Amino acid sequence: MIPDLDSFLARYDALPLGSFEGLYQNLRYGVTRTASPDGKRGWLYAEELGGADHISLNLYRLESGAKLNPCEMPKQKVIDFVLGLDVQDK
Repeated sequence: MIPDLDSFLARYDALPLGSFEGLYQNLRYGVTRTASPDGKRGWLYAEELGGADHISLNLYRLESGAKLNPCEMPKQKVIDFVLGLDVQDK
């Protein structure tokens, strides 16, 4: 279970769908967020621009509650990224 799941979900939902750029820990990332048509599944992938870091997650909204599945990285890494990402206007 994610500590303060409501804060994570609110921030995740506030991120724009599609591709955008953002800053996290003073590093620039290219980010893509997509969702299934029914809104029950979501995906986020981010790459550090000019660097080697990346973030990848799947989010499932089940009847039993939201389930976060990071892709081959610690859950805390994706939580911190989503909560700390500053979306940049183009």
